[in-house]
Amino acid sequence: MRYDEPLFRPPSEAESFILQATLGCSWNACTYCAMYREKRYRVRPLPEVLADVAEAGARFGAEVRHVFVADGDPLSMPLEHWVPILSALAAAFPRLRRVSTYATARNLLEKTPAELARLRELGLSLLYIGPESGDDVTLRRIAKGANAADHVEAARKAREAGMAQSLIFLLGAGGRERSEVHARASGRLASAMDPKFLSTLTLTVVPGTPLARLEDQARFELPDVVGLLTELRWFLEEAHLSAAIFRSNHASNYLPIGGRLPRDREAILATLDEALAGRLPLRPEWARGL
Repeated sequence: MRYDEPLFRPPSEAESFILQATLGCSWNACTYCAMYREKRYRVRPLPEVLADVAEAGARFGAEVRHVFVADGDPLSMPLEHWVPILSALAAAFPRLRRVSTYATARNLLEKTPAELARLRELGLSLLYIGPESGDDVTLRRIAKGANAADHVEAARKAREAGMAQSLIFLLGAGGRERSEVHARASGRLASAMDPKFLSTLTLTVVPGTPLARLEDQARFELPDVVGLLTELRWFLEEAHLSAAIFRSNHASNYLPIGGRLPRDREAILATLDEALAGRLPLRPEWARGL
């Protein structure tokens, strides 16, 4: 298998076979993100990708149950690439249960309902989507490329195609200035998109990004720890989902916490209140990371 580093995957795909079908990110404009800044986006030649699938099948065929298709937004690939890839994965891994990938509202909206239904039929069942914020002002400032209404429509199309969604929101993305607006709007957007999985990460200002330059110019300020925990509380106050697994245990977060929503809502809020009152230990800075 050939991998073009750096290579990223969601934490929940740690045991998955990673298939790098695209390189970089077709959007690659988000002001906070450094993941693919040094890569030029391209779709890998189909014969190369299929050769990787064949090699992985020969080596690990009976073991692989989950496949994550990388890099940044492979859903942007045309069906002419997706169909043979998904068919090859099904043939190579007889115990395959799930194929997942990163997706954006932009490339979901570019696919027709029939195309999405075809992808689901062939095995693409889980999409990782990072709205990051539900506040349109914040979404413009971080150059997400889609507004809240776009994300709601994208989620509707994915749901109607039978695809599950795992959503990621970024605590701190609105800065101190829009902290509460960002957090509450994010909770409302999560409710409207109604995913199966929901997570919050904490924004890290990465050197070399446009956001870092804004911070250097005193035009962006990240909330302090109390502010970030308060954002999480505001977010959860607004997040009313049908049934979702919620996680805020990423390495970037100060308070690892999670549960099922709405079942564990009050328990999670009570734990947050304990942390805000200083009665629970938080993750130290040295233990935090991207």
